Amino acid sequence: MKYDLVIFDNDGVLVDSEPVANAILAAYLTELGHPTSYEDSLRDYMGAAVHRVHDLVLERTGQRLPEDFDETLHARTFAAFERELEVVGGVTEVLEKLVATQVPYCVASSGSHERIRVGHHRTGLDLWFHREIVFSAQDVGRGKPAPDLFLHAAERMGVAPERCAVVEDSVLGVRAAVAAGMDVYGYTAMNPAAKLAGAKRCFGAMEELPALLI
Repeated sequence: MKYDLVIFDNDGVLVDSEPVANAILAAYLTELGHPTSYEDSLRDYMGAAVHRVHDLVLERTGQRLPEDFDETLHARTFAAFERELEVVGGVTEVLEKLVATQVPYCVASSGSHERIRVGHHRTGLDLWFHREIVFSAQDVGRGKPAPDLFLHAAERMGVAPERCAVVEDSVLGVRAAVAAGMDVYGYTAMNPAAKLAGAKRCFGAMEELPALLI
């Protein structure tokens, strides 16, 4: 087998959450007096933990976001997920093939554990990802683009970084996986291949992924 572990990003790779979450984030920041378009949100925050939002707003404006920013953002995002979130097409088939070929997998997401659980429950992915193979930026000190989360996931799964494949769709996520010394496969649904520099290969449909991994 090519790899001993496949690490999936969550948002945009397993669940089609990026359009929903970034629209909500952009609207909320604009509401707070920090004009942000949907495209701005994708460029600056896609694939990042929420602390990046605080850091960039403070850096650019000298202003801190409200103390309840995270709580409000999460509440709005989770409510939207419950209404409209869907699994990324072809993901279930990919997971079935990994199980059939006995390739271990896990998820390593910039989102909180609660965000991951909400999305997986809504889409049925909780049947595929039990708690022991779900890792969040909450588990480490630094989120993507730092390699910490991917290295943490590999360590917990007992696999050397060089034996891991990462499936990512964000610029920050690809940078993190490369920094961790892992092969990265870039899913181009939200970002063109040119933006996912560092990926070993890029692909546009989940049906293409098993042949790259197995």
